Amino acid sequence: MGDAAPPPERPLVIAARDGRRRIVAAADRAALALGVRPGLTLTQARVRVPGLRIEAADPAADAEALGRLAAWALRRYSPLVALDPPDGLLIDVTGATHLFGGETPLLEDIRARLAAACIGARIGLADTVGAAHALARFAPGPLTVAAVGGVNSALAPLPIAALRLDPECVDRLRRLGFETIAELEAVPRAPMALRFGAEPGYRLDQAFGRVAEPIEPIGPPGTIHVRQAFAEPISAPETLAHSIGRLVAALCPLLEAQGLGARRLDLLFHRVDSDVQAIRVGMANPVRDVRHLARLLTDGLETVDPGFGVEVMTLAAPIAEPMPYRQRAMLHEDEASGLSALIDTLANRIGADKLYRAASVESDLPERSVKIIAPLDPPTGRDWPKHWPRPSRLLSPPEPVETLALLPDHPPVHFTWRGVRRHVKRADGPERVFGEWWKRDEELVAVRDYFRIEDESGERFWIYRAGDGENAATGSQRWFLHGIFG
Repeated sequence: MGDAAPPPERPLVIAARDGRRRIVAAADRAALALGVRPGLTLTQARVRVPGLRIEAADPAADAEALGRLAAWALRRYSPLVALDPPDGLLIDVTGATHLFGGETPLLEDIRARLAAACIGARIGLADTVGAAHALARFAPGPLTVAAVGGVNSALAPLPIAALRLDPECVDRLRRLGFETIAELEAVPRAPMALRFGAEPGYRLDQAFGRVAEPIEPIGPPGTIHVRQAFAEPISAPETLAHSIGRLVAALCPLLEAQGLGARRLDLLFHRVDSDVQAIRVGMANPVRDVRHLARLLTDGLETVDPGFGVEVMTLAAPIAEPMPYRQRAMLHEDEASGLSALIDTLANRIGADKLYRAASVESDLPERSVKIIAPLDPPTGRDWPKHWPRPSRLLSPPEPVETLALLPDHPPVHFTWRGVRRHVKRADGPERVFGEWWKRDEELVAVRDYFRIEDESGERFWIYRAGDGENAATGSQRWFLHGIFG
C-alpha cells in the first residue's frame, strides 16, 4: 500500500454482520489493548475508541488465503494438512519432526517463516486434534508442546471455550460456575449429558483421545497423482508393498509425459476407520525410475499402521522438476545414478540434513576454506593447496598446546596436548598464512606459522604459532594444534 498504508499504531477491526447488527469479528493488538473485543457491536467499539479504523470482512478472500497457506504447509512440512476454518490449519507432523531436528525446531521454523511473511501465528502440538486446537488458541504462550501422554495436564487449566463448544453452551456452563476443562472433566457424564446434551462429553472425549477424530487432508493443487481403491480392505505388508509398486508404475508415465521427475512423493493410506497414514520420501535429483521409487516407499511401510485395513491409497508428487532425456550406458552402470539412489535411501532413513560433503572455498585460513554442501551439488571449481598438504581432520576451535621451540623459524622440540607430552621426531615448515585484512582490521598484520610434525609413535599433527615469533603485534606467539593427519 506504500504511503497510503495507515499508521500501525492506529487501532484496526474487521466488521461482520450478525443478523441486522454489525459486530467486531476480529481486532488487532492496538484495538484489543483499548478494550475492543470480538463480538462487540461497531457502535460500542466506536464509543470506546474514537477514530477506530474499520474494514469489512471478506470470508471468501480469507478462505482463499487459508487454502494457499495450507498448500505451502503441505509442500514443506507434511503430506497430511487439513483446514481448520476460519483461521487455522491442522498439520500431522508424525514422522516428519526428525527432518527439522525435533518437534520444537519444526514449530519454531513454522513460526519464523510465517513471521517473515508478516503473519502472526500461535502453535500447539499434542497427541489429539482437539488438544492441539485448544493449545494453539488458549495456551499462555504462542508455542506450546504437550508431552506424549501429557494431554490431561496440558488441557486441565485451559478455559472450557477451548473445547470447541457452541458459544451458547459455554455461556450456560459458565453461569453454573464451570471455568476450566479440569472442572468439566471431573463432573459425572450422565447428569451433564442430561442437562447440556452430548456435545460437552463428546468434545472432552475427542480432546483426551478417547474418541477418534480423523482429519480431511487437502490435496496439492495441480499435483500429478494416482489413486487406487480396494474392493476389500488390505493390511498385509506384502499386499501393501505390491500396491505401492502398481501406484508407482502408474505415476511414472504421467511424469514422463510432462518431462518431469519426482523430487518428493506423498503416499496416503486411507483406513476404514477414516484415519489417514502417510509416507513422505524425498529425492536428491528428479527421479521417475519405478524400481527406485517403489523401494523408497516400501522402506517406509514399517511406520504405517494399517489398523483394520486400508481401503484407498493415493500417491502424489507434490514437488516435480524437469528431467531431460539422456542416453543410458549399455555396458556399464551409471555411477551418478547409483550414487543418487544411495543418497535417497540414506536421506529418507536418517534425514537429509545428516548427509553432506565438504567443498573447498577460496580462503587462506584453513577454518574458512571449507564449507558444507549437499552430496550431489556440482564441484565448486576450487581446490586446497597441493604444495602444502592439509590434514584430514581440523579441530574447531584449535586447541592450545605447550611447546619448546627456537624462535622464530624452528619447529617445536616437543609439545604437550591433552596432558600427554610428545617428542617431535620429524617436522616440515613453516608455512606462513596471513590474515584476511579485508574481513577484519585485527587481521591486517596477523600471521600464523604452520608446521607438519610427526611424533615418536608415528602420529602426525598440524601445529601453528600465532604470530611471526618476533613481533607481538602479529599474534600472541602461543602454539595451537589445528589438525590431525589420518
